[in-house]
Order: sequence, then C-alpha cells, then structure tokens
Amino acid sequence: MLEIHRKADSTEERYFHGKSMESIPVLTDAEGAKFWAEMPVLPLAVVEEVLLNVPPEEVVCVCRLVCREWQELVDSAPLWKEKCRRARFLPHDVTRPPADWQMFYFMSKKRHNLLKNPSAEEQFNGWQIVRNGGDRWSIQEVGENPLPDEMVKKFFVTSYHECKKLQLINLEREGYKPALLDRYQPEIHISDWYAPRWDCGCMYEICVELLNQKKQQWNEQQWHQMTHVFRDYGPGARFVRFCHGGNDTKFWAGWYGIRVTNSSVEVLPAGHARSTSPAETRPREMSPQKR
Repeated sequence: MLEIHRKADSTEERYFHGKSMESIPVLTDAEGAKFWAEMPVLPLAVVEEVLLNVPPEEVVCVCRLVCREWQELVDSAPLWKEKCRRARFLPHDVTRPPADWQMFYFMSKKRHNLLKNPSAEEQFNGWQIVRNGGDRWSIQEVGENPLPDEMVKKFFVTSYHECKKLQLINLEREGYKPALLDRYQPEIHISDWYAPRWDCGCMYEICVELLNQKKQQWNEQQWHQMTHVFRDYGPGARFVRFCHGGNDTKFWAGWYGIRVTNSSVEVLPAGHARSTSPAETRPREMSPQKR
C-alpha cells in the first residue's frame, strides 16, 4: 500500500491553531501508478493559477505534497505575493515588502478583533468589572456625535466614581502558537475610542498589558481614538490584558464620565496597513514597555 499523509511543516500548521485537515486518501501501488501516468503535465503558469484558486490551507497541506515542482511553487514568494494582492492584504510601506509572504498572508487572513463585545451590543458579556463606582457602569446609545464607524451604535459610560472593566486575552487560545509569537513577534495593535460629555469634565484611563496611560478631556464631546502597537516585545508573550475606564470629575449622580466603545486588540504581521479616518487623533507618546 502507498500511504501519503500531510506533514505538519507548513506555516499554517506550525504557527496557528485551526481546523485539522484529513489525511490524503490511501492509494494502492497500482492506483498510484495509474494516477501519475494519467495526470497531464501542466505548465507551471497553469498550476500557479490553480493554486491561487484553491483554499490556502489545502495549498500548504495537500497540494504541496503532490511533487517537487509543486512544493517549490507553494514555497515560493511570488505565489503568496499574488494571493496577498488578490485578497488586498497590503503592507503599510510598499517599499519594504514582507520577508515572508506566506506568513504575511496567513497573519492577514487571521486578523480579527480579539476583544469580545467591544461595542456594548451584548451588554457586559465578555468583560470583567473591576471597579463599579458611583451609579456604576451603564450602556447608552450613540446619539448626535457618531463614530467614524457608523456600525457602532452603543457605548459604555462611566459614573462619578472610578469605573473600570477588563478582558484577559489568551493568545494561544485565540490560535497564535508560542512558536509564532516568540520567533516572529507579530505586532499587537491596540485601539480604543473615547469621548467626554459637553457639560461635565471626566477622566479617561487605559492600561494594556505592560503599558499605562492616563488622559483627561474637558468639554469637547468629540470621539478620539487611542492607539498603540507593541513591537519587538521579546519571547514569552502569551496574554494581553486590556483594561480601561474612568469617571467624571464633578461627582454628579448618573453617568457623566468618560464614554468608551469599539475597542480592539489585533495581532498583525509587521508592516501591515492600518485603516485610518479623518477623526483619528494621535495620542501622546506612551511610556516604555516593562519586561
């Protein structure tokens, strides 16, 4: 019997957790010989076009095992560069292309917000309430001052004593293997939208992982975006602890404190293009990361 099984040596399997693919069907020697004898010899350009239309997991786990020529094609940068182009996965700086286009493709494809319920659509599900002072956390509807992302309809709002909530993100459970985090150290992008009221001062505070920042806003009401990117953070990163909150500064009963919504934590390949908006503001330089 001729047995062909997939090998766990692809980028997808070494560095990401995902759905396991079944082994390639077992063929007898006669069936295998007949298969290869009847298989037409295709120009590499045709093979490349076929691979560009096959799901990427099957490309690296199945197609790569067909023959040496296919293996070399699957491992080549041009194939994955073209896949990135068709999927519109573009590096932020086109003059500095990724060192590994296959890794760049899978990292970009896997991109998603690791925070659960970032915009209060599911009440407080997914959040751990750390401080619940004053009249406690509340949820309200976005009104006359919408965010750049018009899909965001709700926000969390703090009261007159300290209100904080957090999420602890397990990166390995989210599918990022330790080998990926330690060897490639992909960028971890942090984003949080906040806004004060027009009639009351408030304090905004955010602490993400080993990063601290406090910021006060007075009588402006517009939404601002706080962003940060962790780079070159060294081996050992396994969790992201995201905590934010604040309070108003006049101690008014009710919910006149800082408003927060549409938060995100994403793991991205180095140099990945980020979407921006005219309303985005640049935060002050953050304090150095602690080891």
